[in-house]
Amino acid sequence: MKQIGESELILNSDGSIFHLHLKPNEISDTIILVGDPGRVDTVSDYFDKIEVKAANREFVTHTGTYKGKRITVTSTGIGTDNCDIVINELDALVNIDLEKRVIKEKHTKLNFIRIGTSGALQPDMPVDSYIITKKAIGFDGLLNFYADRDKFCDLEFEKAFTEYVGWNKQLAAPYTVDASEKLYNKLSEGIREGITIASPGFYGPQGRIIRLQTQDNNLNSKIENFDWHGKKITNYEMESSAIFGLGKMLGHDAVTLCAIIANRMRKEYSKDYKIVVKQLIKLVLDRITV
Repeated sequence: MKQIGESELILNSDGSIFHLHLKPNEISDTIILVGDPGRVDTVSDYFDKIEVKAANREFVTHTGTYKGKRITVTSTGIGTDNCDIVINELDALVNIDLEKRVIKEKHTKLNFIRIGTSGALQPDMPVDSYIITKKAIGFDGLLNFYADRDKFCDLEFEKAFTEYVGWNKQLAAPYTVDASEKLYNKLSEGIREGITIASPGFYGPQGRIIRLQTQDNNLNSKIENFDWHGKKITNYEMESSAIFGLGKMLGHDAVTLCAIIANRMRKEYSKDYKIVVKQLIKLVLDRITV
């Protein structure tokens, strides 16, 4: 079996993986992903005990138990580029023999559950509500760098969407990936279903105008009005497409739940979104331990 080169899979001097500073026995197969490194503590504060703490740059990880179930929480930082690091390195921890630098014969499946914040793109979505992503659209182009991405994407949706909004050819081609059916069914009860855009930026890519004009000032209106078999695009965030796409390509399950902290159509913002995020964290923890 072909060895993976040292420059391709970089390990630290203690044998931990390069960015996350983790070793294989330090993660669970159930991994909560949060953007904000400070939110790792918010999640692990609910744990009965914490057995592992690791930190490097924006990547913070705690592994512990909640109601007897071993759970890992890792921060990705902001953006799909960071998720490219996190998902690939978490997969490597369980599916590559780091000493021999070869892919293991037996595949280990991980469960990625992103808990985040998001801005609504439909006027009927109240601030401080929750949404669970059924389908993620990547405006970032990340998955396009990987071979066979078409096998894992909803090509019909991509074609309909880009034609409807008149997608600018200078931008990265959008890609669309569905959430894990298993995790969606486990966590979705009573929560609104969403089609979520993962944006490569917070300002111009999400239609915010401060001093610089956007390439298409009407893009958000087009997104709001796009209809896919009776379903609407519901919200913006910045990570889900990479988590869904890389997760699916690597043989893992992934889903996203977000607190709606702003409504872009109504120009509303949460008075204290941290309370809502804590409530969502507790809800997810209780549902994954049932």
